Parts: sequence; C-alpha cells; structure tokens
Amino acid sequence: MKKEMIGSALIREEQRSIKLFLWIFYTISIAFDIFYYYFLPIYSHSDGIGFPKDGLGFWIYLFLFALLPVAVYYIKNQNPFPVKYLYFISYVVINIINDMMIYADSDLKYESGNVVEVFFILFSPIFVNKRYFQLVFLGLIVKYCIIGLVLQTAVVFLPIVLLVVLSIVAFILLNRFQGYVNTVSETYDQQLKKMVKGLIAILELKDPYTRGHSERVAEYALILANATKKFSKKELKAFNYSCLLHDIGKVHIPDQILTKPARLTNEEYEIIKTHPVVGAEAIKNVEGLSQYIDIDIIRYHHERWDGKGYPDQLAGDRIPLVARITAIADAFDAMTSSRSYRKALPLDEAYKRVIEGKGTQFDPRLVELFQEVYPQWVEVYNRYPWHENSKIISLKDGLLS
Repeated sequence: MKKEMIGSALIREEQRSIKLFLWIFYTISIAFDIFYYYFLPIYSHSDGIGFPKDGLGFWIYLFLFALLPVAVYYIKNQNPFPVKYLYFISYVVINIINDMMIYADSDLKYESGNVVEVFFILFSPIFVNKRYFQLVFLGLIVKYCIIGLVLQTAVVFLPIVLLVVLSIVAFILLNRFQGYVNTVSETYDQQLKKMVKGLIAILELKDPYTRGHSERVAEYALILANATKKFSKKELKAFNYSCLLHDIGKVHIPDQILTKPARLTNEEYEIIKTHPVVGAEAIKNVEGLSQYIDIDIIRYHHERWDGKGYPDQLAGDRIPLVARITAIADAFDAMTSSRSYRKALPLDEAYKRVIEGKGTQFDPRLVELFQEVYPQWVEVYNRYPWHENSKIISLKDGLLS
C-alpha cells in the first residue's frame, strides 16, 4: 500500500513531536552537563574544566550532533517515525560505553543517572506509541543492570527504582493519550463509513443493477488480499474502503449509457472506460477522504495482466497489487450478477472464466490464490439477499415504464 495510507495528518503530528523532542533533548543534555561538570565537579569526578578524562568526553556530543542530519533526512522524507528510536538507542549505548570507560578498573565510586533519562521516560507518552515506551523503559533498566553486573555495585538499584516510579506515571499518561486518540479515530472511522456508503448509494440510485456490487467486490477482494498475507490490519481497512469506491467514477456516466439494455456502441464504451480516471481524480480532490483511499484501486482495477486493459495499458507487476486483486473480484461479481443487458452467469461458469484468464487478464499468482479461497467467495455470494435486489430493480423498472 502507498505511504499516504498512513495519513498525512499522522505524519505531520509525528514531525512536530520529533522537532520538539530534538529541541528539548539537546537543550537538557547540554544544560545538564554544563551544570554537572562545571559547577558540581566534586560530584562528577571532574577538575572543573570539562568532562572526566577517562570517558568519551566531547566525543559524545560530536556523535549526537552527527545524528542531526540523519534526523533531518527522515523528517524531510515524510518518515519521522524511526528518529526517536535512533536517538534513544544511540544515547543508551554511548552512556554504557562512557560509564565503563570511567569506572571500570577505577577506585571511583559509581555515580550515574541524569535528567536526560528522566526526559526520555516522561516525554515518551507524547508519541502515543507503546512499543517506544517499552523500549525506553526496558532499555534504561537493561543499561543499569549491565553496569551493575560489570562494576559489581548495588548503587544501580536506586536509579532503577526511580525509573520504575517514573515509568508508572508515564504509562498512565500514555494510556490516557491513547484513549483520546482511539476515540477520535473511531469517530472519524464511523464518519468515513457513512461518507463511503453515501457515495455508493448515489451510484446505486443511478444504476440499480449495480446494487450490492461494491459491497460484494469489497468482500471478495478482502478475502483474497488476506490470502496474500502482505497487508496489515490498518492497510486492509483502507483497502476495504477503496474497493467500496472502485466504481465511483460511474456517477459521471450518463444514465442512458449506464443502464442501456442493449450492447454499447464503440463511442459509448469509450465513455464507460473513462470512469476509473474520473473516479480517481474525484476522490483525490476530496480532503479528508483521499488520505484513507488508495487511488490505485479506483484508477487501475480495469488494467489487465497482458497490458490490454485501461486506462493506462499497464502490464504485469506494473499494475499495483491492490488493483490486481480488485480486478479479479470485480470481474467475478460482474459475471455472477444480472445487468440491464444480460442475466447473471452460474458460479461454476464464472469460476471457469477466471481460471481461463490466468496470465492474460489476471495475475497468475492471484488466480492460484483465488482457487484456494473460492469456497469463501461462494459463501459471500450465498449470503447476499438477491431477492431484495430483484424487487428494487423491478420496482424502478415499473416506475419508469
């Protein structure tokens, strides 16, 4: 799935958090070391003019500032998520090495723990990420355990206890943040569902013969997408919404063409063929919807594996996987449902035609998966209330006659 499916709003929020994180991290790190090593040298084993000579000294900051171009690179490339992990892991590793160099084979009493570690713990909830919180908590605990074992000192128990207390506070904050985020997400998800269903309803008002088509295609495609084992739950949700809107461009097609009971002329068929591009362009321009809809499904679901499809005559793997999946589901449902110009084919005949399209119309690997999941497709077909659909079509036909 495309990176946009993550949601540009989420990326922007992560970027803001990372920028704030970097400002505070460098400010606290520099301020703490200046105060600790220059104003309290008696406690830091310093001579009052800098870092202890046995440690990494200023090399710590040279390395940490060298991470800034990397952070800027990730932020500019719309992928700020790894930055917080990079900084925390680097900080922990550097501090373990520094403490070992200062205290190993030395008579100095071990003294460690600083406000930067408190910052990492208490600041972690702003990313609303349990995995990162767990890394910070466990990483700092492991750091002190390693130092305690190597230096054979029990002094590390005090910072460990403090870290546990602060982590409890941070965990409570994280849970509250996640609660708010989940509530907003669920609310928007419900609004998105209503928006998608509303758009489908508009399309079905134009062409009652397509009633239920979008829902069935989405169900078929979701089963096949699951079988590929290449999509996360979040991606599958976006995939489902996109499949539901795969034919939205048909709203643009004149009624006399869309519901024509006879064979289309070449000119009329060319008009029908515009619906993928029209639909993709329409959704792309809807703010708040385009972030969660994969335009590739709408634009490319009529492309063929052999390059003879439309609108762009893409072939093979150049066709996005999501569109290749949708193409099989769309063709199968089109064959097994009645249209204004023909009756539905039996399931066995539709199954046979999909198999015959292997390597020409359809991705051969997906056709093999289709054969495996076909029993589930039959269940979807049998669950659908076809009799209700027939009544609605008959009622509209009666009103128009």
